[in-house]
Amino acid sequence: MSLIVQKFGGSSVANAERVYNVADIVTKTYSQGNDIVVVVSAQGDTTDDLIAKAKEINQYASKREMDMLLTSGEQISASLLAMAIEKLGFPVVSLLGWQAGFYTSSAYGSARIKRVVPDRIKKELDKRNIVIVTGFQGINRYNDMTTLGRGGSDTSAVAIAAVMNADLCQIFTDVEGVYTADPRKVKNAKKLDYISYDEMLELATLGAQVLNNRSVEMAKKYGIQLEVISSMTRKPGTIVKEATKVEKMLISGIAKDDDVARISIIGVPDRPGLAFKIFSKLSAKNINVDIILQSVGRNGTKDISFTVSQANLKETIDILNPYVELIGATSVVYDENVAKVSIVGAGMETHPGTAAQMFEALFEANINIQMIATSEIKISVLLDRSDADKAVTAVHNKFFSEALEA
Repeated sequence: MSLIVQKFGGSSVANAERVYNVADIVTKTYSQGNDIVVVVSAQGDTTDDLIAKAKEINQYASKREMDMLLTSGEQISASLLAMAIEKLGFPVVSLLGWQAGFYTSSAYGSARIKRVVPDRIKKELDKRNIVIVTGFQGINRYNDMTTLGRGGSDTSAVAIAAVMNADLCQIFTDVEGVYTADPRKVKNAKKLDYISYDEMLELATLGAQVLNNRSVEMAKKYGIQLEVISSMTRKPGTIVKEATKVEKMLISGIAKDDDVARISIIGVPDRPGLAFKIFSKLSAKNINVDIILQSVGRNGTKDISFTVSQANLKETIDILNPYVELIGATSVVYDENVAKVSIVGAGMETHPGTAAQMFEALFEANINIQMIATSEIKISVLLDRSDADKAVTAVHNKFFSEALEA
């Protein structure tokens, strides 16, 4: 007997037909003698619809009340799936995040899991129940409901798999696995049989929407084997595992991120410590900064440009505007019409010239690069948003005929 954690995304439970499809997958796994814990997301576009409803009432609703609202989406999915499984004649129980033992920080909207105490889950499994848990949520020290941020159901599933030493954690979605690019946008994208934790973590962080980056980070930390698999076709998916067991292709994937804005602080005095002061203020507000570019000092000043998520743009500008005058900088300007395109691959460590190939592909497509960031296994470029899809296709065509043959 194995313990298997299965997570189903919003598209997998979007309507009654798909809920019954998920119920069939779960009960067949259960009938093979396995213990099953199922984690579900809200149906379809429910979370977006709830956010829209909130804005109709209060554009500036508190994050606490937003969490109270948004956690209802997963509750609907969990109870409907339990009803479908009941109808098929199987023992089942649905649990909210707090009932399943998820204790989180108090950062409403982006809470972190502090610990998972799965006593209730274990009791229900001992009764041979199928256990359904609402993803994306937990409870904080004030006994308030909290959410883990977008994609948090992946993190919920991996956390359960980690604390219960599950044999496998399957992430069911509407694509057949991890692809070299978004198969809905790039026609010749190829499905990968395997990908390393590090490569998957980079892709998830850089905008690939197959897995949440926090879930991959947790899976790597605790050695949880992940399988990204389709709930529609039921074909074998992509296994995410340690890099030492994965053949290193030059490039494993290309990711595009539209949720990005560029901010530039113009005329920063060229003195030690000012960059620290600027970014420490943003860090104190939990604002994550990505690509950073600092110009060469001239006339006693320099310009500092960096990117943040669209959601953090207004708050970042509000923090910086009064501070800029204090440090003697000229102004703060921003651009929302940008996107980030990235290539990721463990093989880049041993293959020189990868960046040149990427830049050549963009040049041939007549696409201008605004900013560049690199690490051992990734190269990211900031582009005009209108060029992003064209850039992904151009770069994909440049690399993958050779990479997949390597």
